Amino acid sequence: MMQQEERFKKAEFAAMVGIVGNIALAIIKWVCGIAGNSRALIADAAHSASDVAGSLAVFIGLRAAKQPPDEDHPYGHGKAESVAAIIVAVLLALVGVEIGISSIQSFGHEIEPPNVIAVYAVIFSIIVKEAMFQYKFRLGKRLKSDALIVNAYEHRSDVFSSIAALIGIGAAILGGKLNVDWLIYGDPVAGLFVSLLVLKMAWELGKESIHNTLDHVLHEEDAAHFHDIILSVPGVKKIGTLYAREHGHYVIIDLKISVDPHITVEEGHRIGKMVKAELMKAANVQNVLVHINPFKAEEDD
Repeated sequence: MMQQEERFKKAEFAAMVGIVGNIALAIIKWVCGIAGNSRALIADAAHSASDVAGSLAVFIGLRAAKQPPDEDHPYGHGKAESVAAIIVAVLLALVGVEIGISSIQSFGHEIEPPNVIAVYAVIFSIIVKEAMFQYKFRLGKRLKSDALIVNAYEHRSDVFSSIAALIGIGAAILGGKLNVDWLIYGDPVAGLFVSLLVLKMAWELGKESIHNTLDHVLHEEDAAHFHDIILSVPGVKKIGTLYAREHGHYVIIDLKISVDPHITVEEGHRIGKMVKAELMKAANVQNVLVHINPFKAEEDD
């Protein structure tokens, strides 16, 4: 219980870091984008603003996920994290579409090249966002949190979008100084490229989160250590079926084991309890449901 509480404290702190950091970056990039006349930077600011909503969704999801099992949710609330991750992916997709539309509209009229302040703002954003990605990705892997990992990749997508914005802004500034008109449009081109990056990231992250939400079971190689634990329990003759279902950051196991058909019901029950106790010692196992079969009659089951 203490480990779970510590896990959620670390995850919630990471979500709060993301919220505060994204609010600061969104404001900085928005102000510098307007002052520096850069559509790419304004688009990047919108991307950071979506990250604020994403981090909020992760924070709410983590709060819901740590609630203990109840009558309506006997398996716990672990999937709340994956649901939060899906919400983040949808927000990313909406922002990607909006950035793309705004950038395309810029090609319909003459534009002015951005100012150098936009370059400084983008470089600052790249440094901060990469640091936030590294922090959240490593913590998410350690805590087995889909929501944190997805949120980390939001920061990484912001790094890529900022790099694209930097190239576009640099090209536009260079075009203005050299009087090369087509280079000035590097700024909205960068904004369009940013939108495609955001949409790609939203698709990949959303697909993975939906997969985890639909009662995904661990593949045979990933569940092999559970087989070893079960067969090490005295009295277990055979494992019939084993389904280790990912339920957010933890796993719930449904299994059938075979025991000697001549032992008493109480002895069979005791073996089942031993199996459950051993599996519950394994990392990230939340609950185990054990069905007992008589070994010789298993084929008739």
